[in-house]
Amino acid sequence: MISFELGVEDLADTRFALSPLYETVLSLRVLREPGLSVLHLPWRRSVLGAADALDGLDTGLLMSVVAVRRTLPDFLTPRPASFAPSFEEELAAVARTPPGLVRRDLLAAHAPDPLPAPLLDALAPGDGPVAALRDALCAVLRRYWEAAVQPMWPRMRLLLEADMTYRARQLAMGGARLLFADMHPNLRWHDGVLHIGQMISRHRVVASGRGLLLVPSVFAHKPAPPVSPEEAPTLAYPSRGVATLWAREPVADTAALMSLLGAPKARLLGLLDEPQSTAELARRLGVTASAVSQHLGVLYATGLVSRARDGRQVLYRRSPLGDELSGRGRPG
Repeated sequence: MISFELGVEDLADTRFALSPLYETVLSLRVLREPGLSVLHLPWRRSVLGAADALDGLDTGLLMSVVAVRRTLPDFLTPRPASFAPSFEEELAAVARTPPGLVRRDLLAAHAPDPLPAPLLDALAPGDGPVAALRDALCAVLRRYWEAAVQPMWPRMRLLLEADMTYRARQLAMGGARLLFADMHPNLRWHDGVLHIGQMISRHRVVASGRGLLLVPSVFAHKPAPPVSPEEAPTLAYPSRGVATLWAREPVADTAALMSLLGAPKARLLGLLDEPQSTAELARRLGVTASAVSQHLGVLYATGLVSRARDGRQVLYRRSPLGDELSGRGRPG
């Protein structure tokens, strides 16, 4: 069992954060063990089924970070410094990790087992080989993120933000006890201490004013605190609603879209795969430029189109929200 002892100031400094890097690293467990969570099998099939998704990737090095016990090195999941850091910001923090800390975390994550062959440079004398290993891990994680997680990140983020909204309401209504009551069966709050059960490690961390950071996760199958007791209290936990995440989205109904927007605006939205001017749209639709301008104003005000000036003319294009509503992707 791992326990976090939280004082009044720590509870006041309890906050949430999103972490694309956490999701990337935690997803490796699911990629290695399909039976770990059947909910993620559609995602796993899509990643492994894509012809070039992992082509040329050093999967031996990538998968070696997951220990036999499923533990992961702490330095690959640094504590997010802001509410929603980008993947590149988080990866930059990993790239700054001192070699001594990289070595410590790799050994701690794999103990009592020996390091797998791709990580043996962590045992080499001096900092050079360890730093080179760290940089290689950063490079392979970046490519893996781009291929396997980034395409789904906008959808994942919406689900994670919904979970945080729910948890924040629980905290406001019933304090820490209600917040942790239905987060996961392995969590128990008692007398200012958060107990995390079913852990391989056994230690107690006194927050001492560092607060508690909660990171909802799509790929966490159970609460995941840092391996090292020296790290600040941080807890990745399974998000609500994951069962619906990989469900196939319904195809947009053109008739329903026309009913919602009106036929002129729906037709106009359908033409905006690429940036176009008001005059060009009027020509294609066979209507006046003023009529097109009026419809574009409504679509722009509702976030369904974006616009940018190009010399003397303004070009309009369907926004990501417009793509979602119309069921159309962008070419190329």
